[in-house]
Amino acid sequence: MAVPDQIDRMLSTLNAADVGSLESIAGKLRHVQDLLRTMEQEELARRAEEAVDALKRGDLAEFRRGRAFLQSKIGHLRD
Repeated sequence: MAVPDQIDRMLSTLNAADVGSLESIAGKLRHVQDLLRTMEQEELARRAEEAVDALKRGDLAEFRRGRAFLQSKIGHLRD
């Protein structure tokens, strides 16, 4: 899969990461994390993991901040 396709897939997944059960939302973030690792974006993959951890703790404010951060940084990967 080409990098622009991966970026679009990650952004779509993150946009959908507010619908569903907590486990399905965490699964979406883990999928983004896996894609980031395949792109060798370890720092962003770590941030995705932190967002999952925040969700598991019930810290929705931190989860939303993490998701917004990822959306912003992943969008910039196109440049």
